[in-house]
Amino acid sequence: MTDTASTDQSGPARGTTAPAPRSTDTGTDTGTGTAGVPAQAAAARPSQSPGYGPPGLLERLGSAAFARINRTRAWHELPQPLALLNLRVLRDDLRRRNLYDTHGAGGERRRRPTAELVPFRSYDGSGYDPYDEDMGRVGTRLDRNAPLHLVFPEGDEGLMSPSPREISRQLLARRGFVPAPTLNLLAAAWIQFENHGWANHGDNEEAEPFTVPLAEDDDWAERGGGCPMRINRTRPDPVAHTAADAPPTYENTVTHWWDGSQIYGSDEARCRSLRTGEHGKLIVEDGRLPTDPRPGRECLDRTGMNSDYWAGLSLLHTLFAKEHNSVCDFLRSHYPTWDDERLFHTARLVNTALMAKIHTVEWTPGILDTPVLKRAMDANWYGVLPRWVRRAYGRVGSGEMLSGILGSPTDHHAAPFSMTEEFVSAYRLHPLIPDELVVRDHRKGTVRATIGFDEMQGATTRTAIDAFGMSDLFLSFGTAHPGALVLHNHPDALRNLARLTGEHIDLGTVDILRDRERGIPRYNAYRQMLRKRPVTSFEELTGGHPHDTPLLKELYEGRLDRVDTLVGNLAEPRPAGFGFSDSLFRIFILMASRRLKSDRFFTTDYRPEVYTAEGLDWVDRNTMVTVLLRHHPELAPALDGVTNAFAPWRTL
Repeated sequence: MTDTASTDQSGPARGTTAPAPRSTDTGTDTGTGTAGVPAQAAAARPSQSPGYGPPGLLERLGSAAFARINRTRAWHELPQPLALLNLRVLRDDLRRRNLYDTHGAGGERRRRPTAELVPFRSYDGSGYDPYDEDMGRVGTRLDRNAPLHLVFPEGDEGLMSPSPREISRQLLARRGFVPAPTLNLLAAAWIQFENHGWANHGDNEEAEPFTVPLAEDDDWAERGGGCPMRINRTRPDPVAHTAADAPPTYENTVTHWWDGSQIYGSDEARCRSLRTGEHGKLIVEDGRLPTDPRPGRECLDRTGMNSDYWAGLSLLHTLFAKEHNSVCDFLRSHYPTWDDERLFHTARLVNTALMAKIHTVEWTPGILDTPVLKRAMDANWYGVLPRWVRRAYGRVGSGEMLSGILGSPTDHHAAPFSMTEEFVSAYRLHPLIPDELVVRDHRKGTVRATIGFDEMQGATTRTAIDAFGMSDLFLSFGTAHPGALVLHNHPDALRNLARLTGEHIDLGTVDILRDRERGIPRYNAYRQMLRKRPVTSFEELTGGHPHDTPLLKELYEGRLDRVDTLVGNLAEPRPAGFGFSDSLFRIFILMASRRLKSDRFFTTDYRPEVYTAEGLDWVDRNTMVTVLLRHHPELAPALDGVTNAFAPWRTL
């Protein structure tokens, strides 16, 4: 979960003259189409581009009614049925008003239609939409949830006000580990694992780094950093703007889609280097991913995306590479004549959908631990009808409410699909990382060792896996708590981090500076753009932590309008059971369902002709617990009675 502006993958930005190539592989099965997929399974082209039209009368009435109610009572203070309806109305409002296409900032090419909608995920994320072949492709821009006029960054002097280093030292630095007692450490690893498949800014720009002044009592130089502190800038958009008054834009160096690109890569060459070439499988050697062959990176696994790598990521990358191979075996048992290409692409669809399901109905209700959110996320995936109705009769209607998003019509709402800068900012969840881990024996539960975070990240990642083994580490992660997402809980290890790139950084400082650099509105403006009332005092902001009020007033010189969004979200009082703020949650309301609703492989092409009936059944009947037990049955005693694998496991 370290600074997202670091990766070894790149691609052309939307608008370049040579987009990444599409695969031209063809299958060998008789009577099949592209990549061995039957012609009758090919995706149907909708009659018109999906879009979000003006709200109807009921939508306008609902929006107006809840806007009035929410002046005095927040959605989470309402009875459950009303709270669920309030969330539905709020999501629809966000879909209409908080999706902005940076194509309008200039510099990108004219959109072109997709020549052929193939029934599998492309290597580079192209070809998902019939009217825009490059939508969501690697190398296209990150868009915005904030109106474009709000996302102009200040000049360098403004970016340093107040000092991001002082914010890190006085507001973020861990004073003592504050745990999140309802979660385990797998929850922290999981969100970074998923986030690496959604967005990345690429390698930082080395020229003209930011210079961060240091206070007289700052010990950064003594801890191995330079004086003054220097932080590389985000790599600028390689496509020049045509509009002089446009805000800065940045490209995504991974695919935007929820397509498992962290496992499979975002280009064909990378993907093929990870495959055995037989029976659709990924390379797994003696239960481990192979080493990265590049010089200086042999300490990492060879996988689709391994920036900012640590043992938690290694566990999950290996687990879901094994799961992919299990899906291949399962499909091959039903379709023995399928070739390598068809098995691979179908297994990727199934494995990716299972990860999306786990995130939607397990991880999210784990970190937002309330009955309303559990019901809401289940409805996102399954709809409000009992699950047996769908199993027995299929979808009921085409809308999302009764039968969920899966299989419903594709809809991009107010802008073409992409990840957004505000969404990237929302995943600055570094307090989840502890500074040390107690490693336990998976057979007895006894303590083997206590290791620091530096002993299982970067250069020591595979060393830690070799030393302790995956079974002991899975148990250790399952029984350890992550940190709570609050002020004064940012891990020391990440505030003094030596990276494989040679950079020495304070990630707390980087987190603050990245938001400012990329034009994330400051906290009160952020609340207002999400239609929340701005806070009117520092006392209101700090809520149940009045001891922080004088410190925030001093650091921000009494100016609420200067409070950083990250700081505000960590300080803000939150609904009972919530792991993060309600303001931050609004980005999740919008983008969590958007990742599903815009993707034809979760909507119009979530059907047996594309996934196979067996593939859809695999997604439906599996959970994170069943995945863990399939590949690590020795963990059964620790998982006995555990219904959510991201909640604390049994202590042996």
